[in-house]
Amino acid sequence: MRSLSKKLLPWVVAVVVLAAVVYGAVRYQKAHAAPEVTWKTAPVERRRIAARVTASGTLQATVTVQVGAQVSGRIQKLNADYNTPVKKGQLLAKLDPQLFQAALEQANANFLSAKAGVTRAEAQQRDAELVLARAQRLSAENLASGSELQTAETGVAVAKAGTEVAKATLAQATAARNQAQVNLSYTDIFSPIDGTVISRAVDVGQTVAASLQAPVLFTIAEDLRKMQVHTNVAEGDVGRLQPEMEATFTVDAFPGQTFKGKVGTIRNAAQTVQNVVTYDAVIDVDNPDLKLRPGMTATVTVAYAEREDALAVPNSAFRFKPPPDIASASATAATSIASARVGRGSGPPGAASGGAARGKPEGASERRTVYVLRGSTPEPVTLTAGLSDSTISEVVSGDLKPGDQVVVDAVVSGRPAGSGGAGAGPPRMGRMF
Repeated sequence: MRSLSKKLLPWVVAVVVLAAVVYGAVRYQKAHAAPEVTWKTAPVERRRIAARVTASGTLQATVTVQVGAQVSGRIQKLNADYNTPVKKGQLLAKLDPQLFQAALEQANANFLSAKAGVTRAEAQQRDAELVLARAQRLSAENLASGSELQTAETGVAVAKAGTEVAKATLAQATAARNQAQVNLSYTDIFSPIDGTVISRAVDVGQTVAASLQAPVLFTIAEDLRKMQVHTNVAEGDVGRLQPEMEATFTVDAFPGQTFKGKVGTIRNAAQTVQNVVTYDAVIDVDNPDLKLRPGMTATVTVAYAEREDALAVPNSAFRFKPPPDIASASATAATSIASARVGRGSGPPGAASGGAARGKPEGASERRTVYVLRGSTPEPVTLTAGLSDSTISEVVSGDLKPGDQVVVDAVVSGRPAGSGGAGAGPPRMGRMF
């Protein structure tokens, strides 16, 4: 039995060693085997591309006037409320006029007193002139002394000065009366324009104080059938806008409905919003059915360039980068394919294809790389990207044609392996704000 065990031991050891070698070989093969890859692709096709500038803004009336009170007082009467249509010169509100009427009566009394003072001063001046005339006759006949003549002349001069003072007092009283009349007239507050009241800031019985500035009582919009959207356009996009460009916008109040307008003016005054320099692009809007209201938030889109029948690739293809474990294999395969094509006499991968869009788009084109699935292996292709919107970009030049499948993602061994949002985004000329 012992001899039999000695004979079997080498065979047992050999079997164990062989099993270990087989197991190690299988593990090594699995570890170095190419992973199972599923490529997600999108087709290259001809489409219409519209590059747009998007900005948010606020609807406002074309002309808005704030109506205030120029004198202080208590609101006695209101003749207008929210949404009230008004005409130019229409009485909107009235302040309590009692204090101003009393001030006017006092000013009238001061005026009458000053007027009487002028009459008295003129009478005194005439009396002094008669005394001077009599003293001059007596002095000519040597019946009056020189001191008497001098006294009479002084009396005339004093009487004339008194008349001037009385006239000045009358002028002051006249001005005070006029001011009192104006202040009394300010208790009636009229509309300066034809329009609609969009805001009322006071109620009957409320006291308004006009000290350093006029308190605002009403806000009137001139014509709500003509409105404007004031937008904040980033400095990177403002150069693409021009007056008379067509614009569309939406408001939250009417979801799914698109309104139209035109770029009116692009104001030169810069504003800084969250450390971004923006400019106010004013969009002129017709509002015949009065759906739009002042203060609504609008999302505005202006198409500044368009391409019809352009060769387009999805922007997600620019963001795709192959997983590291298969990138080297893809590069080797791509090099072999490119060498075979050169051997067949085809042009270099960077040459413009017949399916590329014609001409150079507005703005600078960009050199980008996409991966095209040819056979079972993605091949890197360098192209020139032109016009772009938020989802697709124009191919100006590159080894692409309609029907090619560009890789947008990859699934390796059942799990996503593409870079997704990594890498560069779509070309800058088409980015959305």
